[in-house]
Amino acid sequence: MAACVIRRTFLSTVNKYNRKHAISVLNVDLNSRQTLNRTRLSCSLFNVQQKRLMSSRPEGKVLETVGVFEAPKHQGKYETGQLFLHSVFGYRGIVLFPWHARLYDRDVSPATESKPTEPPGAHRSKEVKGKTHTYYQVLIDTRDCPHISQRSQTEAVTFLANHDDSRALYAIPGLDYVSHEDILPYNSTDQVPIQHELFERFLKFNASKVPPFIPRDTLQAWQEKNHPWLELSDVHRETTENIRVTVIPFYMGMREAQNSHVYWWRYCIRLENMGEEVVQLRERHWRIFSLSGTLETVRGRGVVGREPVLSEEQPAFQYSSHVSLQAPSGHMWGSYRLERPNGTFFDVRIPPFSLESKKDDTPNGFLPGPFTSLA
Repeated sequence: MAACVIRRTFLSTVNKYNRKHAISVLNVDLNSRQTLNRTRLSCSLFNVQQKRLMSSRPEGKVLETVGVFEAPKHQGKYETGQLFLHSVFGYRGIVLFPWHARLYDRDVSPATESKPTEPPGAHRSKEVKGKTHTYYQVLIDTRDCPHISQRSQTEAVTFLANHDDSRALYAIPGLDYVSHEDILPYNSTDQVPIQHELFERFLKFNASKVPPFIPRDTLQAWQEKNHPWLELSDVHRETTENIRVTVIPFYMGMREAQNSHVYWWRYCIRLENMGEEVVQLRERHWRIFSLSGTLETVRGRGVVGREPVLSEEQPAFQYSSHVSLQAPSGHMWGSYRLERPNGTFFDVRIPPFSLESKKDDTPNGFLPGPFTSLA
């Protein structure tokens, strides 16, 4: 029995459909990771021989055929050209290449019962050993961006380009970093299954290969040229009261300003509610230490102008921000203040992470597009 991946372009559960067909399909709900997990093994009925739309009658919700579902890999890694659905945010994507990151997971560190309990939000100094974990550089299907915009920024790689405007910050939108366990692989006979301006510049269809989308020379050249700004090296994770915070820092480059050097980093953060209680993020509290000896404290409402609600239906929120130092390295840590339905608050730790610079030359001359100046 074949398992066909179906995605919904609007958010609802489809009604039962045409019971005479005996082909099972996977219904993927963009609105909820929990629904997605439940539907990995649940099936509706669909005739896979006909590629067509179907709708749940009274609500008129549309399902669209994507391809044939594949069993996720528990060992090894996915190859360039692998199509997938994101298991948390539900978007369609395709793997460009893997990164081998060091995952510092404070949730699996040795217990320290002999040490006194620290208050919520405190910066704990226990040593955490990193373990190798696979992440993937991926393209996001632009058709899915409107459906994930409230739970995840349309991710972009940002960097400082060697440009006439020394303050210009460039972004290539629709590029994300996805953990191995967040990939739900599928295959498709569509020669252009992902809509993104870089898809046909980086990949080409070859029916004799598995997966049938192989890298062009431009993809390898782009990866090599922009390696310092693309590379994912460290991932930090910690859970407080069922709220897991994952941080990935990226070095963006250096700028000269008023006879001094200013170093820039981007950091991507995902908050995930692992419990059943609905909570809302209200405040952020950052501490930023620079190798130059300065310690800055930042407090503010929400994150990126939002105060996201984390529930069973929408358990995750992901965003990116930037920070600069007048030194080649430093550290960041802090906490989020969340509110429960009864009006009480609690603090969630942001795991400490280092800001490390790389070679100071900045990308130049090879911007395959699309890119946007954020200056």
